[in-house]
Amino acid sequence: MTLLVTFNADSASIRDAMAAIACGTASAAFAVTTDGLLIGVVTDGDIRRALLDGAALSDPVKPFIGSTPIVAKATDSRATVLDMMQARAISQVPIVNDAGQLVAVHLLRELLGRIDRPNMALILAGGKGTRLLPVTNAIPKPMVPVAGKPILERLVNHLSGFGISQIVISVGHLGEVIEGHFGDGSQFGCEITYLREDPVNPLGTGGPLGSLSRLFPELSEPALVLNGDLVTQFDVAALLDHHEQAGSVATVGAFTYTHEVPYGVLQLNNVGYVESIVEKPLRQELVSGGIYVFDPSVLRKVPTDAFFPMTQVLTDCIDGGDKVSVWSLNEDWIDVGRPQDLAKARGLD
Repeated sequence: MTLLVTFNADSASIRDAMAAIACGTASAAFAVTTDGLLIGVVTDGDIRRALLDGAALSDPVKPFIGSTPIVAKATDSRATVLDMMQARAISQVPIVNDAGQLVAVHLLRELLGRIDRPNMALILAGGKGTRLLPVTNAIPKPMVPVAGKPILERLVNHLSGFGISQIVISVGHLGEVIEGHFGDGSQFGCEITYLREDPVNPLGTGGPLGSLSRLFPELSEPALVLNGDLVTQFDVAALLDHHEQAGSVATVGAFTYTHEVPYGVLQLNNVGYVESIVEKPLRQELVSGGIYVFDPSVLRKVPTDAFFPMTQVLTDCIDGGDKVSVWSLNEDWIDVGRPQDLAKARGLD
């Protein structure tokens, strides 16, 4: 059942809105007047963009609330609301009464119903997180909270919501904290199994793939693999569909990384003389987002119980003449690997 969380549009701060979003299950909170009239909707993305634009947590949230929200009446049919969502590419529609007061909310995932998928997901959560010290002295990096919830819990909930019912978590450093929090996964709508790495001799980013193949030798469907320190809302269904349609053995979720060269760059002619200078040009590269899909045949080729980097997994596929496709990550994406990344994910940067 959807937990509907509201806040007063006139008095709430950005911090208040973040807390409201964290308490609910709709990935959004709803701004209302003192009389319960719906003013607008604010999402995780709205808050993050506001903070990245320079707003402070103590600032009023009202200027950043999405106004004139698309709404439905309680009498609107399921088909009508679905058409409304799909036409406008939105995932939640508030339900209001005749007076304009918020009474409930439709969520796309609930209207469509959870479509159980046969794919397994492997979350890589065994690293020491040394770049986040001293935070990671007491908790593993994937358990660092963002907006009131551990990063790893957000990922598990996200995968479960897309019908991934079997999740494997590769644990190492302080792995008991992760296992104590998630248990067998039943409270999160899935079944969770653990791959236990030796914290002194970790398996790297690719090594757990070999362990997964050993643990599930009958695996027949492509496996989703992702880093455990990602704050993202990527479309799991679209990624898996792309992998199938591409006919590849591996798919990499990727995004465009833009970097500014901090110097004037010399452009030379064909005889080596300077013909122009470009001041601080922008360079763009397509980079891995730490999200992958692998056919079982790839997993079976990865050594078991041995350190193996993810780059080597992909390189072996390419060198073997297998197809490796790319799927664009268009949604919000943050890799919480450094203190500045964590601050950004928390909206403090």
